[in-house]
Amino acid sequence: MSRKSAADELMREYGQTFAEECGIDLRAGTAAPLWQLLCAALLYSARIRSAIATQAVQGLLRGGLGTADRMRMSSWDERVRILDEAGYARYDERTATMLGEVAAQVSDEYGGDLRQLRERAQHDPRAERALLKRSRGVGEVGVDIFFREVQVVWDELRPFADRRALRAAESRQLGSSPQDLQELVGERSLPRLVAALVRAGPAKKEGASSRDRRR
Repeated sequence: MSRKSAADELMREYGQTFAEECGIDLRAGTAAPLWQLLCAALLYSARIRSAIATQAVQGLLRGGLGTADRMRMSSWDERVRILDEAGYARYDERTATMLGEVAAQVSDEYGGDLRQLRERAQHDPRAERALLKRSRGVGEVGVDIFFREVQVVWDELRPFADRRALRAAESRQLGSSPQDLQELVGERSLPRLVAALVRAGPAKKEGASSRDRRR
């Protein structure tokens, strides 16, 4: 099988992005979906099954907490209840606190709109990473998740693939850099390939057990 065929097969099986799975439409690149993606990045970066994190994000959106202002106005009890109902019980109280704090920060510093963070960083990925990491609960893994998805609309990030995706790509002989992956499938399909690699993980050795791909 050619490298291109292998990449296409991965995308057919695993290529739904995490934003798509949660019901977040990033194509417009506006304030609400960017906030929703930041929440998703925070939730997915915990040591918890990806399916539970997805349910938690979907629950927050169904609960009307899809903007920083609305999240900020919500009560801690409301956030805990939504997370608990999604099965995020192990981290519900701590995460409910973090979501409230991040909402307040994003509202105060950027008017609830992460496009202002992007402008403050002057479209510099390193500066964007540093500003995002100022949000409580958003570390390197959380920023990687955010960057993997938001490169659809933040073109200064392209091509982006984090170490997790690149380890999987190398094990499958698909390339060793974001540029390799983009050359393989094109700019438009790169986020789907990166998501597929994260979900599928490194090629398993014979007899290896399968594991849940958390993020």
